Amino acid sequence: MARRAERGCYAAADAYTHHPGGSPVKGLVLAGGTATRLFPLTIVTNKHLLPIYDRPMIYYPLETLAGMGIREVLVIVGGKSVGDIVELLADGDHFGLDLTYRYQRGALGIAHAIGLARNWIGDDAFCVVLGDNILRGPALRDVAEEFDRSAAGAGTLLYRVHDPQRFGVAELDQAGNVIGFEEKPEHPKSDLIPIGVYFLRPDAFDVIDHLAPSGRGEFEITDVLNHYIPEGRLFTRIYEGHWADAGTVPSLLRAAALASDDHEAGRLTPPVARPVG
Repeated sequence: MARRAERGCYAAADAYTHHPGGSPVKGLVLAGGTATRLFPLTIVTNKHLLPIYDRPMIYYPLETLAGMGIREVLVIVGGKSVGDIVELLADGDHFGLDLTYRYQRGALGIAHAIGLARNWIGDDAFCVVLGDNILRGPALRDVAEEFDRSAAGAGTLLYRVHDPQRFGVAELDQAGNVIGFEEKPEHPKSDLIPIGVYFLRPDAFDVIDHLAPSGRGEFEITDVLNHYIPEGRLFTRIYEGHWADAGTVPSLLRAAALASDDHEAGRLTPPVARPVG
């Protein structure tokens, strides 16, 4: 059953830790795509470089992963301004991270982008955060560790929205258990969506290998999540912080407002300093 992810605090990770079993959980940030919903803002730049209040958008998913205690992060890049992203983030040391980069040719969906990380992930469990997802709320270290201890093969955070038809939507049984996800349905079966934070294990790559493109011509992450439901191996928690996907102009503005509110409340730490030299 879905439960609330509401432990922790707003602060970023203080140190890298090893999870039970001796294997560190790795992180993956997806920062490719064409961002047509943000035209003309993205005609000459990657959307993940657009400002959200006082820092580039891509800083937020990196902070989310750091808040889980993750240190090793692979950034999937593509489209415009790839060099600008690398120049901005460098090796990640100023974030307390060790960054690696991989290029994605074309916008073939979230699951396809995840599949590019197979060799880098190796035998580790890992967390994927979409590059346009802005989470302002409790750090997720406890949730990441809970997934790592569980027998689940995949996991995600659920969030209540007023326009679920824009997203993949969770269908729940009477007990509140997730029994399926439907991608951008015309008639949503709930107001709960899986936001862009996904916990996975290496066997997810075999699932991705056998996916067929959706009607949109993309390999959908909801199809990956659905694979684990019949065996009861899907881990879900309801996120009670504030979230925006920053993929449209209204949500871009909402994300900036969330960060501004946190600044006013003293919860937004200053952006990390750029490395010198």
